[in-house]
Amino acid sequence: MTDLQERLLAAHAAHDHRALVDLYREAADTANCPDAAGFYLTHAYVFALEQDHPAAAELRARLVREGREPS
Repeated sequence: MTDLQERLLAAHAAHDHRALVDLYREAADTANCPDAAGFYLTHAYVFALEQDHPAAAELRARLVREGREPS
């Protein structure tokens, strides 16, 4: 298990949704394939929306650029 996976699991266990925004974005940035990156980026966006996180607009824009969210 990687350090990132451990941090994701710990954040989930702690219900630390603000941390999950950054962790899922990190997972998207380091994913080995576009589908995995899109999966992680979508999770980052959902947690950002739930937390009214300042990164929500940037995450949505990235999803649109990558063809994973309608414009």
